[in-house]
This record gives sequence, C-alpha cells and structure tokens, in this order.
Amino acid sequence: MLKRLKPILKSKPKLNLNSILFGLVAVVLYLLLLSNVTPNTVNVDMYSISPRDIQSPIRIEMKEETLKKQNEAAEKVENRYTYKEDNALQQAEKTIDIFKTIQKINEESDKKTNKKDALTLDEKIDQLKGMVNFDEVSPEAFKALFNATPNELETAKDLTSSVINDTMSNKIKVDEVGLYRERAEEKIRQNTNFSGALKNAVIELTRAAIVPNYVFDAEKTRIARQKAIDDVDPVEIKEGEIIVREGEVITPEIFKQLKLVGLLDKDLSVYPYIGLLIFVIVIVSGLYYLTKDHLSDQKKQASLTIYTMLFVFSLLLMKLVSLTEKMDVSGIYYVVPIACGTMMIKILLDEHVAIITSLVLGICAALIFNESTSGTFNFTMCLYVALSGVAGVIYLGKRHQKAKIVKAGLFVALVNILSIAIILLLQNGKYSLIQVGIDVAFAILSGFLASILTLGFMPVMESWFSILSPTKLIELSNPNHPLLRKILTEAPGTYHHSVMVANLSEAACESIGANGLLARVGSYYHDVGKTKRPHFFIENQMNMENPHDKIAPQLSKTIIIAHPYDGAEMLKKYKIPKEIIDIAEQHHGTTLLKFFYHKAEQQSEKEIPESDFRYPGPKAQTKEAAVVGIADSVEAAVRSLSKPTPVKIESIIRKIITDRLEDGQFDECDLTLKELDTVARALCETLQGIFHSRIEYPEEGKKKVE
Repeated sequence: MLKRLKPILKSKPKLNLNSILFGLVAVVLYLLLLSNVTPNTVNVDMYSISPRDIQSPIRIEMKEETLKKQNEAAEKVENRYTYKEDNALQQAEKTIDIFKTIQKINEESDKKTNKKDALTLDEKIDQLKGMVNFDEVSPEAFKALFNATPNELETAKDLTSSVINDTMSNKIKVDEVGLYRERAEEKIRQNTNFSGALKNAVIELTRAAIVPNYVFDAEKTRIARQKAIDDVDPVEIKEGEIIVREGEVITPEIFKQLKLVGLLDKDLSVYPYIGLLIFVIVIVSGLYYLTKDHLSDQKKQASLTIYTMLFVFSLLLMKLVSLTEKMDVSGIYYVVPIACGTMMIKILLDEHVAIITSLVLGICAALIFNESTSGTFNFTMCLYVALSGVAGVIYLGKRHQKAKIVKAGLFVALVNILSIAIILLLQNGKYSLIQVGIDVAFAILSGFLASILTLGFMPVMESWFSILSPTKLIELSNPNHPLLRKILTEAPGTYHHSVMVANLSEAACESIGANGLLARVGSYYHDVGKTKRPHFFIENQMNMENPHDKIAPQLSKTIIIAHPYDGAEMLKKYKIPKEIIDIAEQHHGTTLLKFFYHKAEQQSEKEIPESDFRYPGPKAQTKEAAVVGIADSVEAAVRSLSKPTPVKIESIIRKIITDRLEDGQFDECDLTLKELDTVARALCETLQGIFHSRIEYPEEGKKKVE
C-alpha cells in the first residue's frame, strides 16, 4: 500500500493556467474596487463647523426616536370600555327580589297566631340578609322597609326598579357612579310622598343598586395601543440624505446621527471587505464558466489569455475615468469608452461572451463609479455601461470591416445618448440645457473613442496572439495580396477554381453554423501550391498537351500530391494564419488519387498498394477544412460535366460526400451526418444557381448551326 502511495505523494500538483489567469483577474478586480468599498469617515467634533455637505452613506433606523414616537402614539390612545347592557335589568331584578322577600317574610310572620312565635324586626332583617346579598344597605333602611305597609312596599318597588332601569340605561363608568347615584336620588325625592324613613330606605337601596356598566377593557386597550404603535413609521436616515450642510454647527443631535451612520467610526470594519471578496468570487466564477463553455477548443489557452487581458483592460479603463471625479466636471463619467473592450471580445472571441461581459462590466461599474453617489452602488452607471457595451457588440454583426467598426462607434454614441435620456427622464430632475449638452457630448465622445481604440488595439492583439479575426480574413481576401496575385497571373485556371470553391464552401459552412468567412478565404489559398508547377494541373492546361501523358503515373502522383504541402510552405513563408495553412494542408486528407492509381495498375503487372497513391494527410481537423475539401472535389467534378442538370449535380455531390465518409475522411472532425446532408443541399442550391439553364438566343443558335 505504501509503495502505491509513494508516487502519488511525490508527484507535484500541476498548476492550471486557466485558474492562474482568473486568479489574477480576481486580484486585480479586488484591488481596483477596494477603495470604492472602504467606509467614508469625517473628522468633526461636536459644536464645530461642518466643512462640507455630509450625506448619509446608508439607510438606517433611529431606534430611540422611533421608540419615542411609538410611546407618544400609545399614550394618545384612550382606554377602551365595554358596555354591559344587562346590568340594568339584573340590578332592577335584584331590588325587586328584596321587596318581594320583605313582603313574604312579613306575611309569614303575620300568619302566626301566637305572638311569642312572631319574628322580631331584627330577626326579620337577619332572615332577609340570609336570603339576599345587599351588604351596602343599612339595617335602619331594612327596618323602614319592614315597617312599611304592603301598598307602600309595592309603590317603593315600582319606583326603585324604574329609577334603576332609567339610570343604568346610560353608560356609567366607575368614576361616574356617584354622579348617577345623585341623579337617581334626586328623582326619588321628587317623585315620592313617603315618610322620611321609608324615603331614605328607598334612596339607600336605589343608590346601592346603581353600579358601573361601562367598564374598562384591558385587552381592547392593549390591542388599540399596539395598533397605534404599529402604525408609526420608523424614524430613518435615508441613504443620500444630507445630515448637515456646509457651514452648519455640529449639534449633539447631528453628531449623534453622524455616529449612527458610521461616519465617525475610527475602527476598521471588515464587513465591506468580506462583501467585496464574495462579490469578486461570484463575478470571476461566472466568467470562468462562461468562457469555459463558449470559447472554442482551438487555441483555448490563447483565447482565455486574450479574454482576461481585455476584461482587465476594460476595468482599468473604467477606474481611470472614475478618477476624473476630482475634476468636478458634471457628466464626465459618460466618456468611458467601455464598448472598446466588448467589441474586441466580439471580434476576437465570441459574441455571447461579449454580451454577457458587457452586463458584468455594468455591475462592476456600479461599484467603480460610486464616488459620486451616497450609496455603495451607482445604478445609473451600471445601466449606461451595460447598454453601451451591448450596443457595440450587436451592431458589429458578422462583418468586421474597419468601416463597420467606425459605424459601430456611431451607433454606440447614439445608444449612449438614449441611455442618458432614459436616466434623466426617470430621475425627473430639473436640468439645464448646458448640463444636458455636456452629458450628450461626453456620450458621443465615448462612442468615438471606443471605435478609435478598437481600431488601434486590434492589429496589436492579432499580432501578439496570431489571431485570425474577421477583419484579418477580410484583409487576406483582398485580390491584391501577393499570393492571390501570384495565383491569378501564374495559374489563372486555379484562381477561377479557387473562387468557385470559395463560393461553395462559404454557403455550405454558413448553412451548418461554421465559419463561412474562414472557409471562403481558406478556399482562395487552398491551391496556392499549384503555382509551383501550374501546367501539371488540368484547369491550367489551355491549348497545350497534358504533361502527365508523357510521364509515369508514379511521378504524376508525386507532383499532384505535393501541391498541398508546397502551398503550406508558401503560406508559412508569407506568415499566413495557421487556420488557413491547415485548410490548404488538410483539404485532400488521405484521399486516393484514383486516376493515376488505376493507370499505374494497368501499366504494372504487380499489385500496387493504395497507400502509395494516397495523400499523406492529415485528415480534416475542422468543419471548415472538411467542407473546403468537399467543395474542391465537387467543383472539379461538376465542371467536368458536359450538360450539368440539377439531378446530375445532386447525384455527383451525394456520391462525393458518401465516398469521403466511407473512406473515413471525416473521422477527425466533428461533422455529423445531419450536417453533411445540410452541406449537400447547400452545395446543390449554389451550383444550380451557377449552372442554371439559359435561353438560346436566335443569333447564337444561327452561329452554332453555321
């Protein structure tokens, strides 16, 4: 086990260059944004004069002030009471029961014939107290009631219940009981002719029966006060709010607010730096997986290096412009030519990567340009940078001529102006025409600088990394290029053949999503090797004998097979990009020279192996090289037809593709069967357009007859 582990333990982990590149991007991004997240502080003392307008960098609640307002709101809430309507009836019935009980006790006492058995007045009162609960009534009052006649008791009962019911129909609070008892007493005194003792007894009984019926409800009061507290808006210092203006005195209240928002903190807080670290990790991780999925596998390392360079360049560009804040020029941030970086990413790498990078740069701009805002993020610049970057990418399209790049700069300027219009209108502020004019001027300058920088840096990037950009391809397609002029003058037939192959291969490549422009330019140069011995190729044999008729097939084979590799050497000499050299070297793959192979078999008695008459390869490594090889064979085959028809053209195209497929010529590229079918249809459409039937004019017909 230890023996197995030793090689593993001794082996050193290999550093991934991709990780190193994006690690450097993360470090640069973190360092560039570090100053933008460092908390701002002010050096002021209480009762000193503010040197400038001081704004709050954050939105924060003033909890003490909020609590004070909540307490004030709760105190303003009145107590809640519950009205008990049944109390009036209950108290009236209670007094009626007393009168009935007194009447009953008197009747039972009067029925007894023996005076010794009759109850005394005190005994009657004791018996009454045992039957009813009315402790507030004095014994003297009960004595008066027991001494009253039945008619007096009946009248007293009715009067008492009536006064109690009328009085308690009102909402009586605890502190109002005395008042209502006084009113009841007044009614009894005004509406009765009872003797003094009986009248006092009725008054005392009535007063005792009147109790509070509008009582304090603690639960309702608590709920009402809580609602009042909840309705209080928090007392906040809003982000961007001016706490103290220049020249004002720092009062204790202002000093307290400055401390609350952290402007007086001397201790370094680590939270912004941790937040920035997480921000950088998220951004760089997203970019890593974006480039991993969208950048082509060919020259992947170079592509990643280019991407990281352009991304860092864009960040440095924004940081440099952000430093102009000290110039105190309104709207100067709008001059940032961020579209320069995104357009170069589009031209050199990939459109999807460029668009998403524009959005990422917009997010980074929100932090980089936050010096002019009170908060952490400047969403105005986030929108402006993102739209500016995307505008340049979208306008470029597939053709990247220099004139197109200049026009893209104008389009970026237009989108910048529209972005500023959106920002100003949404902010609903009052701006002077001079300020708006300055903003628009910077927006136009941004687009102009973006196109100028793109045109300036493109050749440098292409030279450093040997990049075959669309711009470079268009330059190489210029007929005045020395090699193309060499083909035209020394092998005109080959030149015409190359142009035809270029038309076919471009249409076929674009039909399957491959690089049509690369296929076209590669087709222009794919047979440049024929210029070394032009007359040994049939398209250049005009009004002359075929030299192959006089030499052995083995020698013919050597001459023919040499032309891809002679061409590759010539292309290398002229420092033509590798992608075009590969097309020239691979367009024949390892196909068989059938004509000379069969000729050699006929002349030899021995069996000749096919490998002697095959191109040494390599086979096509890319879709473009494979399609150029197909178009090369198709063009030569169709040109040899005496009367090409759509059926004949399609038949010969399908046969060539099938033969190459069965011969394994597509084994090393990622062409699918579906794509091969699409290529066949595209070639058919293009060739049918070239070899369409024509009307024979009478004069031409007459000449032919003659």
